[in-house]
Amino acid sequence: MSTLLTAEGLTKSYGRTPALRGAHLDVRPGEILAVTGASGSGKSTLLHCLAGIVRPDQGSVTYRGDRLDALDEERLSELRRTDFGVVFQFGQLIPELSALDNVALPLLLAGRSRTAARTEADAWLERFGVRGGRELRPGELSGGQNQRVALARALVTEPKVVFADEPTGALDSLATEQVLTSLVHTTRETHTAVVLVTHEAQVAAYADREVCLQDGVVQETSVAMTAVQR
Repeated sequence: MSTLLTAEGLTKSYGRTPALRGAHLDVRPGEILAVTGASGSGKSTLLHCLAGIVRPDQGSVTYRGDRLDALDEERLSELRRTDFGVVFQFGQLIPELSALDNVALPLLLAGRSRTAARTEADAWLERFGVRGGRELRPGELSGGQNQRVALARALVTEPKVVFADEPTGALDSLATEQVLTSLVHTTRETHTAVVLVTHEAQVAAYADREVCLQDGVVQETSVAMTAVQR
């Protein structure tokens, strides 16, 4: 199978503390890949290197033939607007904007008209089952609703890869199931690859494949027991 994104020999330290110690990883088109490991094992640092948010100290990250670690910030920002989507544990929605305007924002930044952006954002909110709250602000929505809004915002530009860093870590079991089910069904439809960082086995079970990090090194790869059918 072809490879969409490849990391080779990644090292990254914060001061004297190493986070990655020669990590290798491949991400395939359309797959859901779970990155698991104990707290402090380097999961989030690996994800941030893959997304071009953090530059590794050594090693390379290659996306469709381009070395991300060698690109300038302007080109990296363009990739994050077009090809990459990112979801964090607490969504990081803009609190002053409605759910609709949060989802429309990436399209506005890409040059779409306000009318077109809001129309498309509305369709994505419906897809994630939160259209009824489209005019509400994040503080007026539940945690699960906020994460589905964050997923809609990450996917509205139809990226090739979504990077999800503990996206259900602050949710209860019901909200977790709703968010993950929405994520899996939507990315299957759009053939979007997902890199899903988690320390929870029940979350990793939604993936096609699982890699485990230990002390900054990828230790093993396994086929996950996918909880949601393709």
